[in-house]
Amino acid sequence: MKYSKIIIIVTLLLFQLGAAQEKADVVLNKAFKEAKAGNKNVLLVFHASWCKWCKTMEKNMDLPETKPVFNKRFVTAYVDVQERGDKKSLENPGGQELMNKYKGGNAGLPFWVILNPKGEVLADSFDDKEENLGSPATPEEVNTFIAKLGKASKLSTEESLAIEKVFVKK
Repeated sequence: MKYSKIIIIVTLLLFQLGAAQEKADVVLNKAFKEAKAGNKNVLLVFHASWCKWCKTMEKNMDLPETKPVFNKRFVTAYVDVQERGDKKSLENPGGQELMNKYKGGNAGLPFWVILNPKGEVLADSFDDKEENLGSPATPEEVNTFIAKLGKASKLSTEESLAIEKVFVKK
């Protein structure tokens, strides 16, 4: 009986260590490698578990109408930042520093950048007023979002309309 308790405790500890989040640079480098192989760009999204708009953006990108567009055009990578309390362990180590590097440290969440496989910034989530679009919802925000996506990867009219239909909140 003693040994089974020890085995259970050791197993739980190993599971916790294995469940630790990947470093942000590892997440990004995997995305760059996949993007290069697939001739795509990287859509890097900084988010947190408590962020309602982050969840909305992820849901909108994962719907049957939009998921094929994002999968065809981008490698999407998520980095967890700005977690609170007991959720701190969900953060990707180095994530906040990476977000700061792309000038999103004080932007709010979600914050996203589009990078080519070499790591060059093609677009970010700042609008013309230098405000974070985050998860775009108004017609103006969604149009800006679509323009930025289109600048980084030529979207078809059908793809743009699919994104607009899903993202604009009525």
